[in-house]
Amino acid sequence: MGLAETSLSGTKSFHQLALRYRVLVFDWSFSGAVKDPNLFDPVKYSSFDAFADDLITLVEEMNLKSSVLVGHSMSGMIGCIATIKRPELFKRLILLGASPRYINSEDYEGGFKNSEIEQILSNIEFNFQEWASNFASLTVDANDPLSVEKFKKCLKRMRPEAAVPVAKLIFFSDERDTLEKVMIPCTIIQTTNDIVVPNSVAEYMQKKIKGKSTIEIIDTDGHFPQLTAHLQLLEVLGRVLGF
Repeated sequence: MGLAETSLSGTKSFHQLALRYRVLVFDWSFSGAVKDPNLFDPVKYSSFDAFADDLITLVEEMNLKSSVLVGHSMSGMIGCIATIKRPELFKRLILLGASPRYINSEDYEGGFKNSEIEQILSNIEFNFQEWASNFASLTVDANDPLSVEKFKKCLKRMRPEAAVPVAKLIFFSDERDTLEKVMIPCTIIQTTNDIVVPNSVAEYMQKKIKGKSTIEIIDTDGHFPQLTAHLQLLEVLGRVLGF
């Protein structure tokens, strides 16, 4: 869910889905919505594997079977790892604005140069509040100022000492090899214009994932269609889930 607790929780998409399904939403340990700051250990959570283990534990504790996981942004790759570790717990992955790598290389377009990532991390570390405002304005559709403000508030609730290691993990991660181990069906959802994840990433993921995968494009801008284009997202989810 990106750098904050901006998943389907609290959105119209979540409420509509809850009318038809048992829906479980949760916050990662670094989220500003989590009251106990000691739950986030930057050493423990220095890889997506630790987050995947938390997800598996949660699914087991809730006694969920054959779940559909909707993973936005970093949660998409966490979901991929969780399904590799425990494929029997999940029947489908829905990857919303997910990316296995954000930095360009000779044979891969991730969307950012290494120098751009270094600048982003520097801004987070030395002026977190200003960065949060700018990042929200850049990544959420500007035509929806209420959603921009909502995400901005979510980001600013994070503790900077948690935001920095999480951002480093996300932006320096390279999970491209993980994709080849994903065997369950996947739906990759992408917006037409996402400054964080270019459309080429969705195409790359579809080619690499071994399970049956499809791409769905939502005609909107930004990295958060669950906030700014919830009706279009629900239409896609309806086709995928059959409602």
